[in-house]
Amino acid sequence: MAKVTDPSKGGSLKDSLIGSATFSWDDNEKRNNIMFRVPRLIRWNDNIVVREDEIAVFYRDGKALTYFDRPDRYALTDINAPIVGTIVKALTGVQQQAEVVYLQKRAFDGKFGSKQPYQFRDPDFGVVNLRVFGEFRYKVGQPENFVNQFVGTLNFATSAEVEERIKEQMVVLIYNVVGEMKEQGMGVADFASSLMNIEQGVLEKAKDHFELYGILIDKVSGLYISLPEEVQKAVDTRASMQVLGTNYMGYQTGQAMRDAANNPSGGAAGVGVGVGAGIGMGYTMMDQMRQPMAGQTQQAGAAAAPPFGNTVKCPKCGTMNPPSNKFCSDCGTKFEADKKCPKCGSNVPGGSKFCPECGTPMGNKKCASCGAEVSAGSKFCPECGKPTQ
Repeated sequence: MAKVTDPSKGGSLKDSLIGSATFSWDDNEKRNNIMFRVPRLIRWNDNIVVREDEIAVFYRDGKALTYFDRPDRYALTDINAPIVGTIVKALTGVQQQAEVVYLQKRAFDGKFGSKQPYQFRDPDFGVVNLRVFGEFRYKVGQPENFVNQFVGTLNFATSAEVEERIKEQMVVLIYNVVGEMKEQGMGVADFASSLMNIEQGVLEKAKDHFELYGILIDKVSGLYISLPEEVQKAVDTRASMQVLGTNYMGYQTGQAMRDAANNPSGGAAGVGVGVGAGIGMGYTMMDQMRQPMAGQTQQAGAAAAPPFGNTVKCPKCGTMNPPSNKFCSDCGTKFEADKKCPKCGSNVPGGSKFCPECGTPMGNKKCASCGAEVSAGSKFCPECGKPTQ
């Protein structure tokens, strides 16, 4: 709070006009605060003390009129300034709203995090809900804009309110930059290698974005983009496959062999094979990993690898995947359940638009008469009974 020396404690109008108060910002209170509003209206001949690390903004009737950024004691006595509030009130009954707001010059560190997820449409993984977290450094760049916006427009009185507003705008900026980089081809698998570029993009946009608020953002660091657990696992698996130079089937085979070698009491040991089998399988795994790196195709590597459990073949690239996968771990194609052709009864792979046997369209269509959904191949509408062809 302010240190106030006020000799005019009540009394007549004459006492109020002659008396004056001296205001300064207490060092203990300003340690973690970027702003402080003097707790009463300014009157004729009041004094303010401005120190080296402070800026005092004179604010009247919703607008910052001037600011003092050099250390000194200032007596507010200009008849054109708002200090005549007491006189005006005595003569007309209207009191001018004249205030002083202190600001700190030094920079402050803050942390931000998204409250609501950002829906990112990825070509491989579909719609992914993202959350962002990080740190930033800010300070007052334009005192008049700062006071006009936060004190005048938003009517903020505390530094906590100011910082909360800055955090919200930082999240908006990051989502904006991520969206622009997505248009340039960035996907969720590229986030880890793109964090520095995202931070630089946010700093560039922050100059214009925060100018209205009188805020200068001079650092963004520690940016972290959180992915849903299942998507993060898929991204990690793809990264491991790229490092090993193998496809998904070869990767899963190697994982199974490693687990078997580390657990000699189960699996192969149950049929009389022991630790030696685990060691032998380890050499087999090394051979399989070496084949793709030697220049063989992924298809050949997949054919040489014995399957472990049930697998599902990707209809687009042919990679074998575990049945629990919702997306292909090699090309990212979304898996859909197989269907029966309504015309010839043949099995149609999920995601197909036409039957591979007779060419019948597999998508639903609408009845031309009533607009109801009609299954592909149906000759009559189930709602109105009229022919669909």
